[in-house]
Amino acid sequence: MALSENEREQFLSEPHIAALAVPDKPGRGPLVVPIWYLYTPGGQPWFITGKGSRKARLIESAGYFSLMVERLEPTVRYVTVEGSVDRIVPGTDEMLVEVTKRYLAPDKVDDYLRGARAEHGESVAIYLNPLHWLSADMGSL
Repeated sequence: MALSENEREQFLSEPHIAALAVPDKPGRGPLVVPIWYLYTPGGQPWFITGKGSRKARLIESAGYFSLMVERLEPTVRYVTVEGSVDRIVPGTDEMLVEVTKRYLAPDKVDDYLRGARAEHGESVAIYLNPLHWLSADMGSL
């Protein structure tokens, strides 16, 4: 059964790890990678990534990408959202902290941030303009 607009937006706002998909060059399948993201119902999904990363280059070139999140319990549910790139802006330390706190236990945040700040280099935040949605709750399987 398809989810209502409110249900799909609420589900997407939960801290799931998304599968990001973006077209690659001809003769290859799309690049599909896991990503930490943020979303507030009615807003735009966004994530941060390395400024020169493969996914950033492909998204900038294609101008669009998709995110898919799922869960298995208490019911099998998924949401996909596809759209155009709204904007790409320089990533900030505040963005990194916000994303990290969403996904990691409080006692893991500081260690992760120390490593990320030392190793990741410049980042960008990529915002999705949601245009197409698919969703379902298939119940308990």
